Amino acid sequence: MSQADVLFVSHGGGPLPLLGDPGHREMVQCLTAMNGELRKPDAILVVSAHWEATIPTVTTAANPSLFYDYYGFPEESYHIQYPCPGEPELAQQVMDVLTVAGIPAKSDGQRGLDHGVFVPLKLLYPEADIPTIQLSLKKGLDAAEHIRIGEALRGLNYDNLLIIGSGFSFHNMRAFFTPETPEIRQMNQAFAEWLNQTCGDTALPESERAQRLIEWEKAPAARFNHPREEHLIPLMVCYGLAGRASSKIYDLSIVNKRSAMYRWAPE
Repeated sequence: MSQADVLFVSHGGGPLPLLGDPGHREMVQCLTAMNGELRKPDAILVVSAHWEATIPTVTTAANPSLFYDYYGFPEESYHIQYPCPGEPELAQQVMDVLTVAGIPAKSDGQRGLDHGVFVPLKLLYPEADIPTIQLSLKKGLDAAEHIRIGEALRGLNYDNLLIIGSGFSFHNMRAFFTPETPEIRQMNQAFAEWLNQTCGDTALPESERAQRLIEWEKAPAARFNHPREEHLIPLMVCYGLAGRASSKIYDLSIVNKRSAMYRWAPE
């Protein structure tokens, strides 16, 4: 598993990054530039904030469709294409390693890839030529449970794999549409700095880093930044996989909010 690249991305608002929205310019530039920074993987596993299941569930379609799980956007956003192949063999491995770790898992051969998958991948790998599968979150959104899911995924035996946690380091929908105030800016900054330190500070013992993530609600302005935590939980899976400080932090402004992406490069 040391050969896997692990990446947490803040995937922005719905399809807007693909529609030229100026608030997503830094995010688009960041993901586009990563194409030259990352080694091109042989397969991609994405854990998206936009799929919660009672039991962790993995897509197994050989040619997955897309699931346009957003509403009220321009007509063109419902015709976006990303015709990547699936990877049923990798999907079976994911189910196997989770089961061995005592985490029940199942497959779904019908569900399409949601926008937490196809939006960042269309920016990262626009050719859509890399086999891709998606793993759900587990309902309840327990941080410790998702760290354990990440730890279980270390058992995957698949060369040159890219694993992406696709969420958003800031996800307060109301705040996106509220005029910026000094108080809002301060709460956004405080949580962003806490998260960057938690993920990136190599001086933190791993036991402390894990505990901070498990108890993320104790962070400054935690519930302002994440009234509901589904967009933060993919980060827990990434950390469980890596088990160490991130090797690179991408500090960005997305829709006028301080946001971040994190990479754990292969060791």
